[in-house]
Amino acid sequence: MKAMILAAGLGTRLRPWTNDRPKALVLYQGKPLLQWVIEKLKNSGFDHIIINVHHFASQIIDFVRNNDSFGIEIVFSDERDQLLDTGGGIKKAQWFLEDVTFFLVYNVDILSTIDLQKFAQSHTQDSIATLAVQKRPTSRTLLFNSKDHNLCGWKNHKTGAQKIIDSCGTYKEFAFSGIHIISSRIFDYLPQGKYSIITAYLDIAKTEKITYFDHSGDKWKDMGLKQSYESSL
Repeated sequence: MKAMILAAGLGTRLRPWTNDRPKALVLYQGKPLLQWVIEKLKNSGFDHIIINVHHFASQIIDFVRNNDSFGIEIVFSDERDQLLDTGGGIKKAQWFLEDVTFFLVYNVDILSTIDLQKFAQSHTQDSIATLAVQKRPTSRTLLFNSKDHNLCGWKNHKTGAQKIIDSCGTYKEFAFSGIHIISSRIFDYLPQGKYSIITAYLDIAKTEKITYFDHSGDKWKDMGLKQSYESSL
């Protein structure tokens, strides 16, 4: 199975740790975040991986190669010329991902006990994407229609900003886990350029199904926050 690790971010929330290294190579319990994610993907059956790189890109490439790509196929999507955000980054990796029915996308700064095999099995062919979500405290939530579980909006409870599409009606709110299963059909909807995949999802959800996988019972940590390093997963 194929997967993409989003590792091109600047890691601004982890400064000064990221002043001389990419966020992907910040250590947690003696191991780089990238290694945690690669090993989780590999152990879950994802053995063809593309990693997008920008900030200290050569360090990530050297790390993977010095570890013999962890015994699987790992290639890179080079964004050193322009950081493309999540949506544009996925679109740029189309050449590697478009030949499968679906692929997984995983943020490098997320650690979780989520069962990725169970998650992949939950994805259905009629869905453009299935998003891993939880019921947990957060300032930003995704909204899913209560009737058909289709994505229908987004809210920022801290700023009051929101985007709700017409079909929302009664909805459920979840925190997004930064992990998604995406149909390769999505490339028909993604333009070139720099943009958030959530923005694209909200546009696509007006005509296509984008649903969720609730893994609220699993542990989850945002390793882009310094306080996350103070305790174990």
